[in-house]
Amino acid sequence: MNLDARRYADATQRNRQPILEILQRILPPEGNILEISSGTGQHAVFFAAELVNHDWYPSDPDPLSRDSIAAWRNHHPSDNLHDPLDIDAMTSCWAIENEKISIDAITQCQAFCLIANINMIHISPWKACLGLMAGANRLLSAGGILYLYGPYKRNGQHISPSNEMFDRSLRSRNFQWGVRNLEDVVAIAESEDLELQEVVAMPANNLSVIFRKQ
Repeated sequence: MNLDARRYADATQRNRQPILEILQRILPPEGNILEISSGTGQHAVFFAAELVNHDWYPSDPDPLSRDSIAAWRNHHPSDNLHDPLDIDAMTSCWAIENEKISIDAITQCQAFCLIANINMIHISPWKACLGLMAGANRLLSAGGILYLYGPYKRNGQHISPSNEMFDRSLRSRNFQWGVRNLEDVVAIAESEDLELQEVVAMPANNLSVIFRKQ
């Protein structure tokens, strides 16, 4: 893979350490982690290098993003960071299930201790959130964690003027995008046997939202 395939997202440099501190606190001592919508791959290479007792499986439906993830992995190799998977959260059966992929230590579908999803729900159709919750229900082990990071409204209100401006910008680019109401996301999660555990305020008016599979 040509290293020139690497993409860059400035936000990953700012938020990766605060997110890591949350992950280190909530993760079990070891296990498999599936990242949905890995984007550039910068988070994947950083977290895998820090969480050496966990296997990190990045994914993205976009081929250019998967190329970027693979290029970052070649540039910063870690034994516990795996090739990017082609997973579209909006589908009713993810590729990892449909193709019965056998990946190293993963011997069955419900083998993930954590599914991580960073900055996707607001830059995708609502169907992606629905698919994410359904997939987490299918793929998380009992007691497994769904970790979300991004901007949210609370009780229908933006938590900062900058988030309101960002929401308007998103909706002007695509009417299906936008900062979601946290209570709506929680309701969908609960319908998929995912219980809200914690909401943590993060830098730049973002939230970490942590669910546990029942």
